[in-house]
Amino acid sequence: MVRRWFLWAAAWALPMGVLAAEGAAPPALAKGDRIVFLGDSITQGGGGPKGYITLVKNTLDQECKDLGIEVINAGISGHKVPNLQARLDKDVLAKKPTVVVIYIGINDVWHWRKNAQGETAGGTTKEKFEEGLKDLIARIRAAGARVILCTPSVIGEKPDGSNERDKMLDEYSDISRKVAADTGVQLNDLRKAFLAYLKEHNAEGKPKGVLTGDGVHLNPAGNKFVAAQMLQALGIKAEPVETKEAPKP
Repeated sequence: MVRRWFLWAAAWALPMGVLAAEGAAPPALAKGDRIVFLGDSITQGGGGPKGYITLVKNTLDQECKDLGIEVINAGISGHKVPNLQARLDKDVLAKKPTVVVIYIGINDVWHWRKNAQGETAGGTTKEKFEEGLKDLIARIRAAGARVILCTPSVIGEKPDGSNERDKMLDEYSDISRKVAADTGVQLNDLRKAFLAYLKEHNAEGKPKGVLTGDGVHLNPAGNKFVAAQMLQALGIKAEPVETKEAPKP
């Protein structure tokens, strides 16, 4: 098993996007843990047969079968930090989680558009983004669960910083990093991990098709990649387990 993990990790050349308390190992999972993944369409899609949440669940079922860990998908397409705040009680805290993974920020950046008056609107201001993340973390902790906060990943896969939203996405990722540091929660730096992977594996500078299908939403390779990052954040060193297809009659 150790050799299999080493060979798989070497093949993927996984960048280390996961940070606990500055180099500390993530807390071990416990019997009866209930993990909620909270986010937008990337999280919602992660519940599909080949999605990253399904791969995480399959892996936990195999590697931690005696713990009876439950995995819950709380992703809704188009959502931003304020949407997560509005539905936290119903969609997350009511499930009595012990771990909550927050993967948000893409729409907070992506939704900024010029309106008919030439005003920029639709996204989430940096102030509300930071305040909202801190509010989510405080409420989750008050309910007795720990938090893993992810930075937003990509809006376009060109690795040279030339995607239209790169500058703003980096700024919002810095806010997520700051919030994690200020609150002491575990950080899963997906943006850092994505950029490192794309720098090595997207020499052609393709805007999509490496880890995403459209520059944002994960393709099968992206789902495996994110699943591996999530498993590292949860302290599990194992290859993501894909769903076995039923044999054809």
